[in-house]
Amino acid sequence: MKIFDKKYSLAKQLIIIVGITFFLLFLSLGIILPRLLIPIAESNIYSYLREPLNVYNNDSTNEIQNSEIAFIYIYNDNIIASKNITDVIKTKNLNKIINKMSDDYGKFNFNHKTYYYYTLKKDNIKKIAIANNYYINETKEEILKAIFPTLLGTFLLISLTLFFWSTIVIHKIDKLKEKIDNIDNPDYDHKLSFQIDDEMRSLELAIEDMRISLINQEEYRNQMYQNISHDFKTPLTVIKSYIEAVEDGVEDNATALTTIKEQTNKLEQKVHSLLYLNKLDYLKNSKNINMDQIDMEKVIHSEVEKFKFTRKEITFVVKIDNKSKFYGSIENWETILDNLLSNFMRYAKNTIKITAKQNKLILYNDGENIDNDFLEAIFTPFRKGIKGQFGLGLSIVKKTLNLMEYDITIKNEKKGVSFIITQEKRS
Repeated sequence: MKIFDKKYSLAKQLIIIVGITFFLLFLSLGIILPRLLIPIAESNIYSYLREPLNVYNNDSTNEIQNSEIAFIYIYNDNIIASKNITDVIKTKNLNKIINKMSDDYGKFNFNHKTYYYYTLKKDNIKKIAIANNYYINETKEEILKAIFPTLLGTFLLISLTLFFWSTIVIHKIDKLKEKIDNIDNPDYDHKLSFQIDDEMRSLELAIEDMRISLINQEEYRNQMYQNISHDFKTPLTVIKSYIEAVEDGVEDNATALTTIKEQTNKLEQKVHSLLYLNKLDYLKNSKNINMDQIDMEKVIHSEVEKFKFTRKEITFVVKIDNKSKFYGSIENWETILDNLLSNFMRYAKNTIKITAKQNKLILYNDGENIDNDFLEAIFTPFRKGIKGQFGLGLSIVKKTLNLMEYDITIKNEKKGVSFIITQEKRS
């Protein structure tokens, strides 16, 4: 099984990361850093070799005992070496060594070891100082001894800080998981517990918002089911009562059939609206929407003809700007105007105005203003509204418009109410 397939807690992951970091630190200190220090140490060793050449001469070479530096003097084809030459470099063949030192300074390999030299010529005398890599190794060790404790201390301090911080983060994550597990538990203490304004607090606030939203949705769902039941129960009760009245002989068949037919039509319309509302949710998810330009003037006049005889005292005023453009499908716009005008016919007193201008559609009726308490939830399905009415009409209007990337707002005028339809801004 691959390591990525295994389950590791955040604490274990942090320990692994710290372990890898610690390994890389020692790898860099033990291998990489010493290699980087070699050029620095080599530049120092040439200065280290040059200084004694200015002090010692061929007469004082025998005075050098157990020094890390050996000396060779060449003059008049004579070669004189310090006594410690064999201690520094294991050979008695000086000519072989001298042949490797052709430059003023540098290094050479001899018997699988590296040696450094510096040459000084003065008064026909060639002085050579030679040292092995002991100085280089010693310099690297001193630098590592100076750096290692500081790096180790810094690493340990960072590790402790990370462990402390990770403990806090893990505790917060556990707390968030606990909140999610108990999101629908009313007995759980859902009080906010994070004080620092960071991503964890933002996530906690988001979880709390989600919890409240779920509660509201549940309340809304229960209320909607209750309202649907009430709205469907009314025509069914009327139908049942007329059937019983006919059976008891207190109502004639013709009157009962007329009433039953009316209530059945109402019930059918409510079922149709509910199915249409679900259809809108499907269309929204499928994103298969027709957005062709339509002839709004034709649609409006067709809808006015449909409603103008419902209440003969109502006057329709239509003003259409031919420059305005509207998009969508004729079927959807007919559904929108059907529901809005059905609503207007219940509340208008004398006048309904429909105005299309600057790509806006404004529908006005001179009925009473809508109470602000109802405005906020007026497009919510089956929410009790004006005069205790339930319904889906305005919810269908809102969802159909959103489907076509339009929006609707309601404005209370000094006398009457305006419904304003505008196209949403596209990015």
